[in-house]
Amino acid sequence: MPLNGKLIMIGNTQSFGNNGFTKREVVIETKEEYPQKILIEFIKDKCEILDKFSLGDQVSIDINLRGREWVNKDGETKYFNSLQGWRIVKHGDGTPPKGEEPLPF
Repeated sequence: MPLNGKLIMIGNTQSFGNNGFTKREVVIETKEEYPQKILIEFIKDKCEILDKFSLGDQVSIDINLRGREWVNKDGETKYFNSLQGWRIVKHGDGTPPKGEEPLPF
């Protein structure tokens, strides 16, 4: 599922636990009647693909919607969702490169 927008935040790579899990977050702002600020995370080897991007870049990000279940110490089950990026393409002037159609929101 693709998302289009302007990069308004690029986080640092974070490491978690002893197994070397890494995550890096970005926020894009969509361009629509009511712009949305959407947090997207890149994990593991995908963190480094963000190095060539800057704040203000117009981008298309291909994402997967992920969900997980967690049971707390009281036995309550909670559910969490995340948007996980796996590809990002820059559009210098806000338009897709030649031969690519604009991606829907």
